[in-house]
Parts: sequence; structure tokens; C-alpha cells
Amino acid sequence: MAEQVNKDLSDEQKRVLLEKGTEAPFSGDLLHNEEDGDYTCANCGQVVFGAETKFDSGSGWPSFYDVKDTKAVKLIEDNSHGMQRIEVQCANCGGHLGHVFNDAHDQPTGMRFCINSVSLDFAPEGGKKED
Repeated sequence: MAEQVNKDLSDEQKRVLLEKGTEAPFSGDLLHNEEDGDYTCANCGQVVFGAETKFDSGSGWPSFYDVKDTKAVKLIEDNSHGMQRIEVQCANCGGHLGHVFNDAHDQPTGMRFCINSVSLDFAPEGGKKED
């Protein structure tokens, strides 16, 4: 569970970030966002991904081939639901962001960080954060 909780989180954000839930595929507001800027943890505001690494994986969730800073996330073995996966958590607050897979063979790192839109906020380059 996340160590600190943003009081302004929606019920869906709390379910995903704090209870390790998953939003429905193709439902997230940031899935088709193509603006330049940074993606931040919706719970604590730490920058976790940059728009320059975002790509369309066809999975239904925002996908990134790398993190903004390796210290921004924690990668945790996740054997829940009968699967072996690697969970991506915000290193600052412990919020659940999504999972990472080694199946993006057409991307520079080969990695696909499959992230829930509700776990993120977007801060456009040179502008204000979008809620």
C-alpha cells in the first residue's frame, strides 16, 4: 500500500494506486495523449515517465519503453493471479503504477512499462499539470 495518500484521489485512483487494481483497457484519459511533457505519480507528484518514451503498444494502457529516472520507480516481483510479472511502483510513495514486460522488441529498450492512466497525472512541457 502507498505510504502517503493524496486526499484528492478519486475512488478509482485509490483502488488502482493503493489496492493494486487495474483500470479497464482502452478506458484511460492518457492512453492517446501525444503532448510533450512528463507523467507524474497521481498520488505524490513524482515524475516517473517522459512523453519522449511513450508509444502505442496496442495493449489498451499507456506504454513507455523507459522510466524518466531509474530512481523514480521500484520494480517488485508480482506472482498474484497465477502470473509471474514485475510490478512498477512509485519509489517515492509506493503507489501501484502498473507492470513492466520484456516484449517491446521494436522499442529501444525492448521494455514495455504498461501503466494505468489513473495512476498518472500529466504535466505538459512548459505548462501546468493536467488533472
